[in-house]
Amino acid sequence: MSLRTCVLPDGTFAVGIHEPGFRVRNLRENDPLCRLGSCGDGTEVNNRVNLPDSDVNELQADVIIEIANPLPFRGATFIIKNSADRLAEDPSAISLPQRPEVSLSAAVNAWMGEDLPPERMDALFRLLPKPLLLALAANATDPEDLVRIADHCCRFEQDPGTGRPTGLQYTKDEKGRLRPAVTDHTLLEVLANNAFLPEDYREVMVLRPGVQGASEIVGEFQGDGGRTHVFEYLRRNSYIPWGHYAANMAHDAVRYRAGDLSETDVRGMRHLYYQRTYVRIAEELGIAVPARRKNLSAEAMERLRTEIVRTLGTSREAKHLAFTATMWGWNFGFDFAPSGYRLHASHQQIHQQYTLIPGKLSRTETAGKCAGEAHAPPPYAFGDLIADFTDRFRRRHGRDFFSAYLAAIRSNRRMDGRTDREASLVVYEDDAVMLFVPKAQTSQWELQLMCTRPVGHLLEADAATRAALDRAMWIAVTVLEAMGARMITTIEGSRRFDAPDRDQRLLYSFLPKLPYSPGSFTEAQLRWINGHYPEDFAAACRVHRPEIASFPPAR
Repeated sequence: MSLRTCVLPDGTFAVGIHEPGFRVRNLRENDPLCRLGSCGDGTEVNNRVNLPDSDVNELQADVIIEIANPLPFRGATFIIKNSADRLAEDPSAISLPQRPEVSLSAAVNAWMGEDLPPERMDALFRLLPKPLLLALAANATDPEDLVRIADHCCRFEQDPGTGRPTGLQYTKDEKGRLRPAVTDHTLLEVLANNAFLPEDYREVMVLRPGVQGASEIVGEFQGDGGRTHVFEYLRRNSYIPWGHYAANMAHDAVRYRAGDLSETDVRGMRHLYYQRTYVRIAEELGIAVPARRKNLSAEAMERLRTEIVRTLGTSREAKHLAFTATMWGWNFGFDFAPSGYRLHASHQQIHQQYTLIPGKLSRTETAGKCAGEAHAPPPYAFGDLIADFTDRFRRRHGRDFFSAYLAAIRSNRRMDGRTDREASLVVYEDDAVMLFVPKAQTSQWELQLMCTRPVGHLLEADAATRAALDRAMWIAVTVLEAMGARMITTIEGSRRFDAPDRDQRLLYSFLPKLPYSPGSFTEAQLRWINGHYPEDFAAACRVHRPEIASFPPAR
């Protein structure tokens, strides 16, 4: 079986071209001729063009470019050449419009020709059906509209002098547990994710520590003179087996846009991820952890990582670790359709999730009986899919995949063959990492971040590599939001700690959701449709790349 990848062993990309021409036998029996309308001069418009008398001959249909994804399990990308050629003339056109201003109160007052008294406007809002309330909660930019909607979803404690919220009212459920007096959870969630809702409302509704439930805070990062503050929450009973952790910007360091994130913010969230990973592995190996009820400094964390590597390198411990892989992800951005469909994420307040994945399942059952270990599938890890493919690539071609992939990126040529346009796929690169546009994008605006040295997991990532990853992540989300992206999913692909393949690199994919790409039967088949060349998207990203400043010293 062939390896379905666009990366060739000589370090170049292979691109497929469809130049279709075909004949279609006409099997229609009837002619449903009908009038469609008319032009301004009275000329009638009908559907005659839809009703050919004979067979249809298409001698030269639109050219479609097909690129197998570098990683075969991610499908293939199909580029519409006509659209890509148009955008190649002006890559800066690859962008989304800014959010429009929306105020129902202003529209009603303009229509009435006068300002309605507050009590009458309140009454009008109480008459709105749920879909309209959801649409306003998600899209209104008028704080007064949003405050009116807040009363529809929960009951507040209020300052008797100002009327501003100071907390939520609570009730007891049938088991005597305290619960916030929320009357519409969906509306609350949508409303609280709108950055135009006044911050005192957002704080008491979703941001104050503990308001979203009993998840314990087990880590914290503060930096940049107090401007950066991140909490690490433990999610005990998680949809991820063995629980997971969430790094959230704290209530006194609110971030609702990627453009508001500083490099230190990203470093803080990632610090908690690195720290939790190293502490858990150290505890499993019996290595003393030099901290309790305090944050590890960057220096102490690097010493701990080095001790872990030394211990694993002088024994067979890696084969006996209970947890052998990391999982990390970031859903940035939130939206909710008036029809009731969640469009992305669970909470826009900057929020990353991570955990460790075990090397084997607790048990495997077949036909109600425990299966033998030889037949037990390993727990799922995204990085394992990469490892399976890179192993097959090496066996087939006698060359490491990632070295060929890096060579292909650096020697890239444009798909349209033009030499008067930029050909680079690279958005940003330093000594340790490369941020680039993949040749075959699975999201129309996908970016990828990869270690350029053979660093496959966090245990191999020294302090300089971690700092480079953090900086490039900040650049990636800042660039994408500057172009108009409002919802971005980011995933990590890493090597297992005990895997022998030293070529596999840490790889991150940034996957924006675009308004006209909600996912349908094509995406379900891993067929990704695109209207621009990746080289032009890279050029557009470089225009928006921020000035790169060094991180402040770790404290």
